Amino acid sequence: MTDEPPAYVLDTGPLSHFAKAQWLGVLKTVLKEHRVCIPDIVREEVRQGIPHHPHLRSVLEETPWIEVVPLDTEAQLSAFSHYAKRLVGPDGRNAGECGVLALAETTPGAIAVIDDRVATEAIRGRPVVVRRTLGLLCEAIRAGLLTVPLVSALADDLLESRYRIPFGTGGFAAWAEAQGLL
Repeated sequence: MTDEPPAYVLDTGPLSHFAKAQWLGVLKTVLKEHRVCIPDIVREEVRQGIPHHPHLRSVLEETPWIEVVPLDTEAQLSAFSHYAKRLVGPDGRNAGECGVLALAETTPGAIAVIDDRVATEAIRGRPVVVRRTLGLLCEAIRAGLLTVPLVSALADDLLESRYRIPFGTGGFAAWAEAQGLL
């Protein structure tokens, strides 16, 4: 058994919205003791989105603490194929989520940070641990890395960036308390 902290595999959604709200530094703070990575397909999604969403440039330029991992092993490609059959539509949407789940599944001890409900349902019966963004932030509060007021402000900014979270402006603390997360 290893004492090494788990790796976190980040999806495009959290990265994009944290960048748009200018809170990428919080992710770095929360995950500072961990290996943080994205599959190469997420990097490509980010790169392709820059012309329409210039804030994505910061994901590529200001995050040397995020490792890009190519999906190139047989196990990774097999896991990717499994998820792609369930998640990717004719428009190619959700390929990033497939990459995140495949990388998390094939990296011992890894945790996928993903908020897409359909993607999280696709892991049933698979050896993948998923942590939603709000759960990650609540863990950071409990660990003393962040405060409720800070995460409340962050959540409000995420709402302003049109990130889908289960409460309205100013509602983080009440929601987290009701969920038993604080």
